Amino acid sequence: MTAITPPTVGRAPRTMGGELRALLWLAGPLVGANLLQMGVAGVDVIFVARLGTVEFAAATLGVFMFNVIMFALIGLTSAAAPIIAAELGRRAHAVREVRRSFRMALWLAILGALPFLIVLAHGETLLLAAGQDPAVARRAGAFLDITLFALVPGIAAAVMRTTAAALGRPGWAFLVTGLALLTAILGNWCLVFGNAGFPALGLEGSGIATVVTMTVMMLCYVAILLRDRGLRRYRLFGRWWRTEWPRFFEIVRLGVPIALTWTFEGALFGGAAILMGLIGVAEVAAHAIALNIAAVAFQVPFGVAQAATIRVGMAYGARDHLWISRAGRVALIVGIGFMVVTATSIWTLPRLFISAYIDADAPANAVVVGLALQYLAVAALFQLVDGAQAVAAGILRGVQDTRIPMLIAAFGYWVIGFGTAILLGFTFGLQGVGIWLGLGAGLLAVSALLLWRWSARGRLGLLPN
Repeated sequence: MTAITPPTVGRAPRTMGGELRALLWLAGPLVGANLLQMGVAGVDVIFVARLGTVEFAAATLGVFMFNVIMFALIGLTSAAAPIIAAELGRRAHAVREVRRSFRMALWLAILGALPFLIVLAHGETLLLAAGQDPAVARRAGAFLDITLFALVPGIAAAVMRTTAAALGRPGWAFLVTGLALLTAILGNWCLVFGNAGFPALGLEGSGIATVVTMTVMMLCYVAILLRDRGLRRYRLFGRWWRTEWPRFFEIVRLGVPIALTWTFEGALFGGAAILMGLIGVAEVAAHAIALNIAAVAFQVPFGVAQAATIRVGMAYGARDHLWISRAGRVALIVGIGFMVVTATSIWTLPRLFISAYIDADAPANAVVVGLALQYLAVAALFQLVDGAQAVAAGILRGVQDTRIPMLIAAFGYWVIGFGTAILLGFTFGLQGVGIWLGLGAGLLAVSALLLWRWSARGRLGLLPN
């Protein structure tokens, strides 16, 4: 087997095989980091679950609010990736331009987070307004009062991760996220239950562990950008105080639609959970299991999409139409091809996946398992379109096309997807299966429209002159 070698930054591979190796070199570590990041996001809830129902519910709501905001802000700043990639495609040693984009993305991370710090500081008030139990809202508010200090380090770390990957050092993302997962586990173990001589702080201890974890990630990336031989020559922290407002607003212009697109998709699945709650508790539990299984599988095409944005972005900067086409085609083949594997696995071995979450053979879980099996049957069917829409959005970001894909996402997820979920789930009485069919319809619509837009990129004027 031919070894996967590091791609030369800014240089077009001459063959499909060369582009495949370059894509896998970038995507592999990013996929691994995404999977580990799911663990980091869930550690708080797992540890706090042992403290009781109120604390568990508070942690679940608090982590959800924090992650929704942080994920949106990461989407906002992720626009730096195609811009940096295009700069490298234009000129392999675009040190000044790369530094300018990185600096303004870091500024945006900080400035963009400030209003949301105020939002998180009023978490209890917002949860009460949403009709949550007062005791749960109060404890979630106390948790958010601490975790809000993790927001800026978390987004800053994401900017540094994106930049390191765009500059040909994706492996650091996997290593740093792995360290973050260990830090989160150790921090919760020490501070939630009072192990290793630390005080038992319960839910507040979990919040402190989150702040420590995000800060460790940020500091690790700072050290990497300063010390890594391939990265330090860009002097990314040089003249960090200087403003470049045209570049700042270019990132905002591309980043706001990305943030909204990610929010629309996340909110669709959150809205589906609310619809499930109107049916019954067992449906909510089965939905959570099936959704988590689908989310794990999704991390692969999502990582491929992140890598594809960089590869297509370099080709876009080089104004190489053949390279753009080749990079997009390879990314779609890899992303959809993997989802064929996951779809087959979920279809043929659903009980095995469910057993990772609950005892599938316990009589008490029979109803939940039965519902989860139905939902996973639908999930297996839309794995392909889920992978296709993720990668298609990524390659379109590579040609700096984000506004129309955002509108497609809003229409597909909320008009087609949510509308079909309500229609099939309640009007036609299919209940949970109808809701999942609605999710599939939304993903199918978005996938078809994004793939059409990519295929028509020349006619739509998306290619560089």
